[in-house]
Amino acid sequence: MPLFESICVGKEASTPIIQVLERAFALLDMLASQQEPVSLKVISERTGLHPSTAHRILNDLTLGRFVDRPQAGSYRLGMRLLELGNLVKERLDVREAALGPMRELHKLTHQAVNLSVRQGDEIIYVERSYSERSGMQVVRTVGGRAPLHLTSVGKLFLAHDEAARVRSYAIRTGLTGHTRNSITDVQRLERELAQVRSSGLAHDDEELELGVRCVAAGIFDDQGKLQAGLSISAPADRLEEGWSERVRATAARISAALGYRS
Repeated sequence: MPLFESICVGKEASTPIIQVLERAFALLDMLASQQEPVSLKVISERTGLHPSTAHRILNDLTLGRFVDRPQAGSYRLGMRLLELGNLVKERLDVREAALGPMRELHKLTHQAVNLSVRQGDEIIYVERSYSERSGMQVVRTVGGRAPLHLTSVGKLFLAHDEAARVRSYAIRTGLTGHTRNSITDVQRLERELAQVRSSGLAHDDEELELGVRCVAAGIFDDQGKLQAGLSISAPADRLEEGWSERVRATAARISAALGYRS
């Protein structure tokens, strides 16, 4: 994937309207493909730019700190790109990235689609797409909380914890149940979490609310850290098996928007 996308002008343009920008992008893309500093000669050969043209543009990029010159005649990407990349990362918001895909998933399933994050020993619902057509009363609204071990998204987070932390959670919370289906035994919870790690999907089988089942997949950031969980909630007799892959694909799409590469 090139470091920089082409700047488009109008509907038909597919290359930068200013030639020097196109050449600068080519130089940056070339440097991005190399782990070590590259000589001007190699840069010229690989980009097809005349050495004097490449040298002139690289000098300007060096002034802006987009390119570094560790020694005379060699170049590498500069720290300014890292600074800008960090700014972009800080401004990436999982809720903003998730809204569009969530709405599309809701249109496909006509069931409630939830975005949740971990906060301590609970998950908190930060966004939801739903309609009256789902046939299910929404009992956990945005801002609502629920124990980790009773929810599909909560199980995703527990599955990413070390065994000692899961045991500590079990002791701390007592694994209190809400329904007859709730997991209240640590050995059973550990078996459930092993299945979550294996499949990448987590389920809530009427464990939080009778009559409601859920399936969830994780959303990851550019460092591979689990940031949130995406889930579908549906009446117990309406949750379709095929929705699991739709949830997985939608979560992967949101993860990609956050910079995650599997």
